[in-house]
Amino acid sequence: MRKLIAFDEDTFDKLKQLGRDRMATFQELADEAFADLLKKHGIPIDLRDALRKSARLGAEPDKPAARPKARKAKSR
Repeated sequence: MRKLIAFDEDTFDKLKQLGRDRMATFQELADEAFADLLKKHGIPIDLRDALRKSARLGAEPDKPAARPKARKAKSR
């Protein structure tokens, strides 16, 4: 799917330079950026990620209630 995205000139120049420095295409930079954004918000990127997330949610045991910490006796 193709979408049109607008960048200001300075940002686009920096993205082109980053692509040159990393020997990556603009598409590869965009794919990485959007994958990072989805990961940041906890949205699975592909089926494999969705299955991993699902397995983790089902495998987490209920956490026991936190025990209050023992107080230390004051020494005088």
